Amino acid sequence: MRVFVITLAGAIGGAALAVAIILTLAQNGMMPINDRQMQTYLMQHPDLAPAMMGQAQMLDERKQKMAQAEAIRKIGHSAFFDPAIAFVTGPADAKTTLVEFYDYDCPYCRASLPAVKKYYEAHKNDTRFSFIEFPIKQLHGESAMQAARASLAARRQPAHYMDFHFALLGQEDAITEPVIFVEAQKAGMDVGKLKADMADPAIEKSLQASIALAHKVGVDGTPTFVLNGKFHPGALDEETLASEMKS
Repeated sequence: MRVFVITLAGAIGGAALAVAIILTLAQNGMMPINDRQMQTYLMQHPDLAPAMMGQAQMLDERKQKMAQAEAIRKIGHSAFFDPAIAFVTGPADAKTTLVEFYDYDCPYCRASLPAVKKYYEAHKNDTRFSFIEFPIKQLHGESAMQAARASLAARRQPAHYMDFHFALLGQEDAITEPVIFVEAQKAGMDVGKLKADMADPAIEKSLQASIALAHKVGVDGTPTFVLNGKFHPGALDEETLASEMKS
């Protein structure tokens, strides 16, 4: 405990240190603490509130990462590359892997598009990619679900899938059926076949399976990347993606 506190003091100091000590003592059973006691303490020391929130968030993120690592250990990294759930491309024996859970109407997924697209174009022959639907209807409405169904149906025309996928992510507004079919045609797809495949009940089954996988591994937002087996929640720029793929 002493070594931990000294190290932490040098790293964060001040109010954050006090918060860290309180939480660490409580976690190790050395300080009885409950919500009422914590509320009383914060009312007496309002300057600690921002640090407390930051420390709590850090602990939550650490717990989430541990839970996600355990989930991968249980289900296996190969679960992300199940063609019944994901669109998988790239060499099966590739040493580097990139998985993305995404929602076509998610602004952060769209913001990550330039980095992902550039990395894909440069590494499609030496990296295993997996693209997994995770539309969040509560945030983005039915259009996100419709786009996901179209994407799943488009996998049945794999030669055109990546162009179609990047085109949908490149949209600025909500994705409507007319947008879907226009972009499908631009990508060289058979639009009639796409429409028929979208109506196949198997598409909905695949969509629910991909959502279930996201929940199983603790993905609660988009985009969420799994880079060489390590989770990275949130948007990526080119520099960060290149750096993390090397590590």
